[in-house]
Amino acid sequence: MLLAALLCTAAFTGCGASADGSSTGAASADPAADLLAQIQERGQITIAMEGTWAPWTYHDEEGNLVGYDVEVGQAIAEKLGVEPNFVEGEWDGLLAGLDAGRYDIMINGVDVTPERAEAYDFSTPYAYNRTAVIVNGDNDTIQTLEDLDGMQTANTISSTYAELAEQYGAQVTGVDDLNQTFELLLSGRIDATLNAEVTYYDYMKAHPDANIKIAALTEEATQVAIPMRKGEETATLRAAIDQALAELAEDGTLSELSEKYFGTDISQNG
Repeated sequence: MLLAALLCTAAFTGCGASADGSSTGAASADPAADLLAQIQERGQITIAMEGTWAPWTYHDEEGNLVGYDVEVGQAIAEKLGVEPNFVEGEWDGLLAGLDAGRYDIMINGVDVTPERAEAYDFSTPYAYNRTAVIVNGDNDTIQTLEDLDGMQTANTISSTYAELAEQYGAQVTGVDDLNQTFELLLSGRIDATLNAEVTYYDYMKAHPDANIKIAALTEEATQVAIPMRKGEETATLRAAIDQALAELAEDGTLSELSEKYFGTDISQNG
């Protein structure tokens, strides 16, 4: 009923019928221009994610795709009445695939930035994230973000972490995934890397002997939300996803998933 109401109010001029039984608004609507209608017709929503960024999206020991964002995607799909179709790829190609229409949405711990907000429509935030500057355990040179000036860091090039490092004067080496980043750091080939604070703790849980530490944290948390293509075609989908996220927050699902994967509730700011 929720989705029917959203389709009626956002995609059509009216959902009633005239006295002679003809539709008063549906005749002018174009289902092909409504992404939510397309998703519901095929019974599946295609969700882009990396699959290599624990604990957001990764593979467990049996090879199953798991993580906070995986379960958030599954919960949203259930609210929409469809099945989730997860498609994995490298970060740099995910937003391009969204642009090209290969994916309906992207759920991959995506921080909302002014530049991204110009290019994409975002859902309401479903997580909040502080950025950590991670260094070798023996490194006492880097203690603040300002200390990154002139240092070598590594991240996927189009990530907000790479952008932030460059803002503070670091030279960023492009990598494909998180494991490669930590390999470079542990081998001493870079001075630091920037990533989510919770990602560091998750890595240390799996690698308790790793000689790395957090040197600095951003004061403000970024908003994590779900990007989708801009335009009228995504209006009803965005409204439905916002409603789904609101319900998942209200019934405690997001908090429960946060505690499960991060050991703390990142679904609320502060």
